[in-house]
Amino acid sequence: MVHRLLTLFESWTQPLPDIEPSTPPKGLLAFCRHYTKGFEKPLLIMSILTATLAVLEVSLFGFMGQLVDWLVSKNPDTLLSEEGATLIGMSLMVLVLIPLLTLLHALIVYQTLLGNYPMAIRWLAHKYLLKQSISFYQNEFAGRVATKVMQTSLAVRETVMKLLDVLMYILVYFTSMVVMMAKADWRLVIPMASWLVIYIGLQWYFIPRLKSVASEQADARSTMTGRIVDSYSNISTVKLFAHTHQEAQYARSSMREFLTTVHKQMRLVTGINVSVQVLNYLLAFAVAALSIWLWMGSAISVGAIAIAVSLALRLNGMSQWIMWEISALFENLGTVSDGMNTLSQPTNIEDTADAKPLAIPHGGIHFNNVSFDYGEKNGVLQQLELDIKPGEKIGLVGRSGAGKSTLVNLLMRFYDIEYGAILIDGEDIRSVTQDSLRSNIGMVTQDTSLLHRSIRENILYGRPEATEAEMLAAIKKAQADEFIEQLTDPHGNRGLDAQVGERGVKLSGGQRQRIAIARVLLKDAPILVLDEATSALDSEVEAAIQESLYQLMEGKTVIAIAHRLSTIAAMDRLIVLDQGKIVEQGSHQQLISQGGIYAQLWQRQTGGFLGLD
Repeated sequence: MVHRLLTLFESWTQPLPDIEPSTPPKGLLAFCRHYTKGFEKPLLIMSILTATLAVLEVSLFGFMGQLVDWLVSKNPDTLLSEEGATLIGMSLMVLVLIPLLTLLHALIVYQTLLGNYPMAIRWLAHKYLLKQSISFYQNEFAGRVATKVMQTSLAVRETVMKLLDVLMYILVYFTSMVVMMAKADWRLVIPMASWLVIYIGLQWYFIPRLKSVASEQADARSTMTGRIVDSYSNISTVKLFAHTHQEAQYARSSMREFLTTVHKQMRLVTGINVSVQVLNYLLAFAVAALSIWLWMGSAISVGAIAIAVSLALRLNGMSQWIMWEISALFENLGTVSDGMNTLSQPTNIEDTADAKPLAIPHGGIHFNNVSFDYGEKNGVLQQLELDIKPGEKIGLVGRSGAGKSTLVNLLMRFYDIEYGAILIDGEDIRSVTQDSLRSNIGMVTQDTSLLHRSIRENILYGRPEATEAEMLAAIKKAQADEFIEQLTDPHGNRGLDAQVGERGVKLSGGQRQRIAIARVLLKDAPILVLDEATSALDSEVEAAIQESLYQLMEGKTVIAIAHRLSTIAAMDRLIVLDQGKIVEQGSHQQLISQGGIYAQLWQRQTGGFLGLD
């Protein structure tokens, strides 16, 4: 019964909503509302329950004062007969109504909201960030982005729930308290009103400063985390250059910046804490003194004194809680504001409203007068015109910075071209969905990045629905079967189930490359891009899998980039790029005979490698 009740409230809201996230708005209120969709009803009911419980709690103080007056004035023998109905009603309220409302409030808060609400925010923010362009992640620490997602989701939850739960409770409770004291004697409201004015003044002074510091602290925290994660993610480079001390100092400077914000925050906390405590004791003294003076003048009863002093003492305890809740509210507002700057960035590369899946019956590619410059003044590609026939295999050649990788990045639509068009079988790649475009292009890069998962999961990433037999065939073609069998991890997994470590750090460069080649072999896309695909392999392994690469190329349109010219000399056509333009094209022999840039590069190679000029 209890389990079913808990499950009922846990399933009231969806922590992983099946909707496509849109760009969050920039305004603070609009941003919070954006991530509150689907949680409006439980939040509203929670707020109503909070207000009801606040009224009921204050009414208990009123009943206590009434009870004191009865004990002073009434006959014990006739008390039950005269006030029995009232006593029973109050008993039911204390023993039945308030516990039931408290249970319902707790179920909504703890089962429906506290877990599901921030998880829904994380899920939608994560889905949205996955659609961000490559340039977005090139400008941010991965750890910093992840921290923003985690911090902001909790901050939005706390902001909304404190506004609707805590502040509602405070508002209703204080209003009910003032009304009850005014009923006893309006003069009792004077110290309460004076306390409220000064209390608001203190909050007005301290809270904005706490909010400002909280925003600085959230940014400093994410930067600190980002630097630490960056060191861990690139630990091989750190060790390679013996920069352990430098990395520690790099993190230390961000920790000092974070600690500076903490010290500023704690100084403000000390000031507001001492100020509120002194104010509370003044309130308790003023209410008690005024109550006694009014009682001496027969203006109020003993019960009224009991109500006034009890409420003043209750407010004394509550004020500390109120102070921290309001401080936390503004701290969370600062965190939301900081996170919003990252999470609300619009996506640079978007599918059009009528984008359709790309179908590739042939595989022809046409770069039509393409210009692109990464937002700089000097174009990386300038009015490039290139027609690749279906099934043609071309090699891209050129010095570093000539535009080879840029051309491939534009084909993958990691960036949108500034002028011209890229067509695949006559379809502008901007008119099709990004997922369908990239699913039809297999790519092996020089800097192979593997997911921190098992070998099996990394290879099946190429085609998750592939059978075990198809996966094993791809592994064998990539000459990766022997070393995979020998792999183990600290958790006792072996072979295909062994974890590769972050970015594949547990594997050698050649092993990572062969896993990547197996992944693309399994993907079996009609267009193949090889960006220094064999650069991490030794000559023996490269020779062993070269035949597999040729098999992979069969029936596909291929674009291959290689500084080791011997690996692409047999392509159908070689394209030589220089300063973003095609300056030569033809077969290997034709380009050698021309005596141009390609011939110079070929002559300067030693052992098949390009010179550093």
